[in-house]
Amino acid sequence: MTTFQRLIRFLSTDGQIYNGEALLSRGISDLSKATRAKIITGDIFGAHEVTDRIVSVEYLLTPLPVEKVRTVRCLGLNYANHAKESGMALPKSPVLFYKPATSLASPNADISIPRVAQSPGLDYEVELVIVIGKACRDVPEKDAYKYILGYSVGNDMSHRPLQLGPGQWSLGKGFDTWAPFGPGIISTSVIKDPQSLKIATRVNGETRQNSSTADQIFKVAETVAKLSAGTTLLPGDIIFTGTPEGVAMGGKKGEERWLKDGDVVEVELEGVGVCRNKVVFEGVGEPKL
Repeated sequence: MTTFQRLIRFLSTDGQIYNGEALLSRGISDLSKATRAKIITGDIFGAHEVTDRIVSVEYLLTPLPVEKVRTVRCLGLNYANHAKESGMALPKSPVLFYKPATSLASPNADISIPRVAQSPGLDYEVELVIVIGKACRDVPEKDAYKYILGYSVGNDMSHRPLQLGPGQWSLGKGFDTWAPFGPGIISTSVIKDPQSLKIATRVNGETRQNSSTADQIFKVAETVAKLSAGTTLLPGDIIFTGTPEGVAMGGKKGEERWLKDGDVVEVELEGVGVCRNKVVFEGVGEPKL
């Protein structure tokens, strides 16, 4: 039975939603450019098959539907140079926080900014995303990859005053649509070494972040091992693994380049592709009643 390598979930031109194996032109690895896919049947976390039936892709959706996501775990300060630009010491253990599943959004959806977060301080964070494929607990680092379904890329949107002011991070990071990810999931059979991937952010076409996953403090295998210590990870758990240097907050005081209404943010991971999302302030331009 053929299993997936490049999974996308999408609305087809026939009006149906499918899981599919993305069909890409030679030399193209960006899943956001997929226009056709082979339909996948069965359970992507278990027995499934890539069929020979090909359909057209109309619109990419989140690689996993919200109801299939168990938790959204996130690491903070997990790149050495990002910790340095933030003026914080390198963590001795993973800095962990959670986002609600409602923060997830498709790789081309608008990022909705509520009124409470429309003040200066709106920031982007490109991140490699781990998708857990099998239940596991107390996993040794050497076995971690056995439990990973694959990798994606996401944007851990943040409002710095709301994140850092209250002394906990989730409030300033967990709004609806504030964790767009995709454009699909690349299996571990394709990406065998997740620690040598280029990772980048562009805002309105300008490169803001440009680094490598080699700069991670807690590597993918160590992250799975540490987060599974005494805690069961389940199929559909998603782990955002931190961001490299180059965030808006990393600029000098008064020179931060915070996101604005209408900005287009592209986050990219080598071998996976691009999430491209427009920042939209809620209520802007609407008549006041």
